[in-house]
Amino acid sequence: MLLAWLLVAAGTPATPTTRQLGHYPLRVSAYVANSGSTTVSAYDTRLERRIGAVQVGRGPTGVGAAPDGDEVYVANGRADTVSFIDTASRLVTDTVRVGHRPFAAMPTRDGDRVLVANFGADTVSVINVQDPDPHVVDTVPVGRLPHSITTVPDGRAYVTDNGDGAVTVLDPHSHAIREIEVGDFPSGISSLPDGHRVYVSNTGSGTVSVIDTSKDAVVATLPGGHAPLGNAVSPDGRRLYVADSAKDCLLIIDIPTRHVIAHVHVGVQPQGVAVTPDGRRVWVTNEQSDTVSVIDPFAPEVRDTLPTGHEPEGIAITPR
Repeated sequence: MLLAWLLVAAGTPATPTTRQLGHYPLRVSAYVANSGSTTVSAYDTRLERRIGAVQVGRGPTGVGAAPDGDEVYVANGRADTVSFIDTASRLVTDTVRVGHRPFAAMPTRDGDRVLVANFGADTVSVINVQDPDPHVVDTVPVGRLPHSITTVPDGRAYVTDNGDGAVTVLDPHSHAIREIEVGDFPSGISSLPDGHRVYVSNTGSGTVSVIDTSKDAVVATLPGGHAPLGNAVSPDGRRLYVADSAKDCLLIIDIPTRHVIAHVHVGVQPQGVAVTPDGRRVWVTNEQSDTVSVIDPFAPEVRDTLPTGHEPEGIAITPR
């Protein structure tokens, strides 16, 4: 079984006085890839209930949401394809063949391309989303066993190479320009909204590497529990949420102090982490429980536990 994926950033403010972050968008939805099936479960995050399921390819793992929220992209690990889901209709509109064993599908910040980590091919497929007929326009060699991807506003992307203990940096043209050494078996990855920091879960080291993107160098190492997988950073950059798959909990890390400030028990073998745009809820997929935990990070406690399909891994929440 592959290591799990994580996906998508957003988060929670630091104190009760900063909880009012504006009106909650009405269209915000969560999409969970059920890797033991051929489905993606869809949820209304405002009502915190499941609203349907979408048939995709075999073994869906990673999910990425388009910046405008109109589409989500699903890496189908056992079908070697990426499914495009229209979030208004919750229907698959395109299926694009990519490399072997794709694990993650992440759009660039401008939404023009989708980058796909091909775990079984040591490559990243670049899909042109703006073309009426989306297709792969480039295939980029990276390190061994590319796992997950995060993108930053200037067009660069950071890819965790699970088999190399490194992160490959892609320039705005999706050319590999350098490798950054991190911990053992890097998996989940996320970045600040402004792109100044990238956070890498080192599953084999029990740590999170912090990369300064102005230097493309590791500038700090945070505690990550026993086997961190998916992670997501808050929009204000003050908190990091990390799924500890070995201890069945979500770690809440205060970034300025670099301390774990809470452990929240979730389901069995948590995988992906995503946060609603208002920062008030953190969603965590539990692969061996067939559930997703909805967490109030201010309490902090599990607010609800919702059913998924079989073996949920990746999760993405639309920005609107």
